Amino acid sequence: MQVLPKQYHIQCAPGDVGRYCILPGDPGRVASIAALLDGAVEVAQNREYTTWTGTLLGERVSVCSTGIGGPSASIAMEELVKCGADTFIRTGTCGGIALEVQSGDIVVATGAVRFEHTSMEYAPIEFPAVADFGITGHLAEATKALGYPLHTGVVQCKDSFYGQHSPDKSPVSYELLQKWESWKRLGVKASEMESAALFVVAAALGVRCGSCFHVVWNQEREKAGLDQNMSEDTAASVKVAVEAMKLVIAADRAAEK
Repeated sequence: MQVLPKQYHIQCAPGDVGRYCILPGDPGRVASIAALLDGAVEVAQNREYTTWTGTLLGERVSVCSTGIGGPSASIAMEELVKCGADTFIRTGTCGGIALEVQSGDIVVATGAVRFEHTSMEYAPIEFPAVADFGITGHLAEATKALGYPLHTGVVQCKDSFYGQHSPDKSPVSYELLQKWESWKRLGVKASEMESAALFVVAAALGVRCGSCFHVVWNQEREKAGLDQNMSEDTAASVKVAVEAMKLVIAADRAAEK
């Protein structure tokens, strides 16, 4: 295999990133997240991957966008790990499934339905996509401390955004609709596109990953005629991720003593 001075996609090398990483999907959100770190600077930008590095509590922390979906997210994690990262928090948006999950709430994933393909190239389907227990606890703690409505539980991950939102148009609508009904009956909290891949890749690489999401909309509440106000402000889930990362760093330091 050809040896490159920098990782091919994220264009980072060892020393460019910290062991702690926050992973948004949108490159446009990276600078605003990095502004919550101390002394953050941009270290790389290539394709959907924009990376900044700063510090929290004196520890180097990086923010790297992953783009949409499992394939690009797995590339980011693989290459960040090669640069020295070992702890990840995914922050982004989701659509609610359970009726109690409302626009503007925070969902912290304990695990994910592997209704996508990326994770299949890392583990057989019988292997569960599970978030790191410690990070998940810190995400829940941070959400409560910030005063945001919190839901913890399983999220569903898919590869097709419109497979969720326009299933009737698909030639395989029979499968999409039946599976969606299963998620509802199983109490799945929300739908998004990255956690299943990231949790399984993290397990394969021996690193830690958790995720938190801002609920934009809940199509099941809409179908049920329940009130909701669409919320696209992702600042809440970003603050949760940053505050949770501080808790992770503090816990790691305490464990090392």
